[in-house]
Amino acid sequence: MDLRKLKTLIDLVAESDIAELEVTEGEGKVRIVKSSAIPQNQVVMMPQHSQPAPSQIAVAAPGAAPAAPAAPAVPEGHIVKSPMVGTFYRASAPGAAPFADIGKSVAKGDTLCIIEAMKLLNEIESDFEGTIKQILVENGQPVEYGQPLFVIG
Repeated sequence: MDLRKLKTLIDLVAESDIAELEVTEGEGKVRIVKSSAIPQNQVVMMPQHSQPAPSQIAVAAPGAAPAAPAAPAVPEGHIVKSPMVGTFYRASAPGAAPFADIGKSVAKGDTLCIIEAMKLLNEIESDFEGTIKQILVENGQPVEYGQPLFVIG
């Protein structure tokens, strides 16, 4: 990277609200970090409220059993998880029949859904033989890597 580009990048960081800029060009890599107004070794104390406000204190009624925290229900069966980040689709096209429905039997290798990632449609196949017990994602919903999609029993 030539010096004119480097000077332009430094000026850009200095004149903007950007705190850090990293640029890769070819095999070269430049990282520009704006120094902060607070020195690194200075400690800033923030006020903390250790006791809740009186209006926020919950009092249990006499004779009432303490409420148990609600644990998320763990579905029983084999869970098919998303192998990638993308958008979940139950069918190959809008209006088409879904690949999998609750109560439908599936074999290993059967297509369960499509996940669109970077304009590519990826068919997600079953890695377990059984019956679809639950579909955990809505059509058109974004999914994360490792997010549960189906429960097969």
